[in-house]
Amino acid sequence: MDFSETVLKGAYTIDAEPIEDERGFFARTWCKRDFESQGLSSDLVQCSISFNRKRGTIRGMHYQVYPYEEVKLVRCTKGAIFDVIIDLRPYSKTYLDWFSILLTADNRSMLYIPGGFAHGFQTLEDNTEIFYQMNEYHHSESSRGIKWNDKAFNIKWPINKRITISEKDEDYQEFEK
Repeated sequence: MDFSETVLKGAYTIDAEPIEDERGFFARTWCKRDFESQGLSSDLVQCSISFNRKRGTIRGMHYQVYPYEEVKLVRCTKGAIFDVIIDLRPYSKTYLDWFSILLTADNRSMLYIPGGFAHGFQTLEDNTEIFYQMNEYHHSESSRGIKWNDKAFNIKWPINKRITISEKDEDYQEFEK
């Protein structure tokens, strides 16, 4: 696997290194030793799938607060997403900065998201599926969110018309610094 740190310290894009032949290819998408050698959390305890019927669906911006902050490893297994993270670590040099990446079933890239980050995405195709691995169990009382179109971040979502979003995500408040 090829690990590349993003502009947000501790967040990485990860690309598989396929071994190809006439049948296709084989590639690892998870190896505890590889993650540990990069200094990344390797204690994953939960996996989830997000299936989204419509292009333009937004989920996010979600996070869990201390002591239940989640490390996430995200990969798009069908379709395509515009994936976004926001650094919410007050001690970080990139506090309140955001980063986006195109994750698709075709590029097979992954995004490693450290604890203390908000995460969300917008689907770019109908019937898109995302696979998550997390290092922390979901803890409802610690779940929080930021409004997807909060002016404090000015995220440039690729689809602005005919979006689908949950009532819960739409009702999140603007971020208070």
